[in-house]
Amino acid sequence: MPLVEITHSPTVPASALRSLASALPHLVSVAVECPEEPYDGNLQPGDVDVIFRARSPYDRGGLPVLIEIRSKYFESRAASRQSRVDSLHAALAAATGLSDFGVYLSLPVAAWSQGPD
Repeated sequence: MPLVEITHSPTVPASALRSLASALPHLVSVAVECPEEPYDGNLQPGDVDVIFRARSPYDRGGLPVLIEIRSKYFESRAASRQSRVDSLHAALAAATGLSDFGVYLSLPVAAWSQGPD
């Protein structure tokens, strides 16, 4: 289950944020797909969690949009992480029209549990 946090400048148009909200679940799922966690194209609640946060006046950073993705570590993901994040950046640019943004992919050792057994 990828966790996706978008930190954005207040100057980013709402239409761009809506485009990101729409595109991110599928495109992130494609980007982190691996044999251990295959993506069947049928997202269910809990598969991808997307959170938007506006920058405060005290935050510092050069990009108007920063997308941080955390997804469980698997060797098959880690071996190709740079090509995965580069492809995701290109796909997001094409899907949203954004040009000035960054994507950070982190693959921590983690575990996930959801709902009743």
